[in-house]
Amino acid sequence: MPRKLSHIAPDWWDYTTLDSALINDAAKLTERDLRQLSRPGFKVVMYDTLEDFYLAEALEYIAAWKQATADNPVGICGPIGPTEQLPLVARLVNELGLSLKHAHFWGMDEWYDDKTKKEVPVTHALSFERADRELCFDRIQKKLMMPESNLHFPKAKVADYVKTWHAGVRCAVMQGGQGDIKHWAFNDPLKRTGKYKDAPPSPAEYRKLGTRIVELHPVTLSQNARTSGGGNITMVPKTAITVGPQETWLAEKVSIWHAGAHDNPLGQRLTALMISKKIADSAVPMSLLGDHPNVQFNYFRGGLGSCSVEMH
Repeated sequence: MPRKLSHIAPDWWDYTTLDSALINDAAKLTERDLRQLSRPGFKVVMYDTLEDFYLAEALEYIAAWKQATADNPVGICGPIGPTEQLPLVARLVNELGLSLKHAHFWGMDEWYDDKTKKEVPVTHALSFERADRELCFDRIQKKLMMPESNLHFPKAKVADYVKTWHAGVRCAVMQGGQGDIKHWAFNDPLKRTGKYKDAPPSPAEYRKLGTRIVELHPVTLSQNARTSGGGNITMVPKTAITVGPQETWLAEKVSIWHAGAHDNPLGQRLTALMISKKIADSAVPMSLLGDHPNVQFNYFRGGLGSCSVEMH
């Protein structure tokens, strides 16, 4: 028997196709319940202030890059969303005098232009590469800067980007936020069509996906318009290039940051519950991280919110 249709976009898979009992269980979770979801391989960490939250996120960059040597180059894969940590990263590098000569950075995603069949240029208002450079890398002192060859941004020619993941550089951590559609990077649920009309891809099938060009779920378009474009959804490309599960499993640690500015109170609870209990379902891509050996969910207490009904 096919699963129920999405409440949001009937042509797509997403978390609304899950069993209602699981969704309701997640909605009931308190902050204390969330903390108790920690288990070997999955750690839940709480922060009392946004200052502490974003500083801790920035320090993951520093901790990774401090390990880098000529014989042991080390990098971090980082998101756009959140971005508040990026200027802090640059300031810390400058204040500590940390040379990034042997350090690496992977951008995790970028918008794709269907018309040109290329990644959007850095002149595009929503360019992720542009944001990384302007908010972080262009602010680092020249004597400390990372070599341009060590900056790896996704391109439409994905093979070149994928090669950098197999070039002898260790990825100490992959950071990410969580979108409303429960993705990391742009690993969105798939369309409900063809062989996936009645059931989404199995977790094993989805795990095989690498860096690729993807069509984005309507919720992802709406969210990026809300968080980055003042609500103007017409400026948001419908396709993107994203790092995939294959590359994610090459990272020693996956660190997800919930400030409360991206996913909602239910989403912040649902994925933690599914990862903790190893309930993997590709309609909730983030849930697949339950099989990664080292995942950490970081929460700002003030952004947890509540799933109780409150009329506005």
